Formats: sequence, C-alpha cells, structure tokens
Amino acid sequence: MDEAIADYIRRKHKLIIGERTAERIKIKVGTAMPLRKEKTMEISGSNSITSLPESLFIGSNDIPQALEGVLKDIISAVKSILQKTPPELAADVIDKGIIMSGGGSKLRRIDDLFSRITGVPCQRAEKPLLCVVKGAGMALEQLDEYKKSVLWIK
Repeated sequence: MDEAIADYIRRKHKLIIGERTAERIKIKVGTAMPLRKEKTMEISGSNSITSLPESLFIGSNDIPQALEGVLKDIISAVKSILQKTPPELAADVIDKGIIMSGGGSKLRRIDDLFSRITGVPCQRAEKPLLCVVKGAGMALEQLDEYKKSVLWIK
C-alpha cells in the first residue's frame, strides 16, 4: 500500500516521497473509500522534474485511487477464497461475517468496501495487529498439524 501511495503521488503530483511519508499518509488520511469529510495533510518531497524540495497538501479522497490496484488484488483473493470455502463454513461466514485483522485492516472504510463488494458483513478485529501475532503463535505451537492440513506436507 505504501508503495502504491508513493507511486500515485509521483504520477499525479510529480512529487517523490519516501516509504515513511507514504506510510504516514496511509495512517493519517488513508481510506479505502471516499470520506464524507475529507482529511488533508501536508507532505514534503522532491519535485520529480526540478529535483527541488516541495510541499503540498494531499487529501484522503485521493487515497482510494492510489490504492485501487492493491485493493482489487486483495478483494480478488478474498473472493477466490470465499468461492472455494466449503458450504458449511460459507454459511457461517455469511451469517457471522468476516473479521478483518492485520495492519491493512486499519485502513479507514476497508470493511465497508469489502462488505459492499462481497455482500458479506465485514468488521475489523478489536486489536487487529495482536490477532496476527496470536495466530502466528498458535500456528507455531501446532506446526506439525498445520503443515499436514494447510501445506499438505506429510
């Protein structure tokens, strides 16, 4: 996502920014869908034509365009998994919805976007980063079973 934001800023505004600035944009004003009340922030970088330092204001409603390709890829993967989900589990997913975890789930309105596109209710986990750590820990504790069931290694 950070790379997509930096590329978008370079293409649209002719401003070269680093990954840290792109991440700050994502955190401070990033959104998967436009906001009713747009947020803005000032960013600085190098003009790609003159190489001189430059500052500008970026709006939150630019970010969905910047992330369009990344979000399409994620949504495509989610749809593919939902299509391959066994019927019993699919019924649970439709009834209870999808709980989103990880850093990407912290992007504003990403749950709304996924709900709209998949037709399945989506919400962010209360502590999305902690979920990833706990899940990885649980997988490590049961690594042999995990290998057999998920990776098909015997």
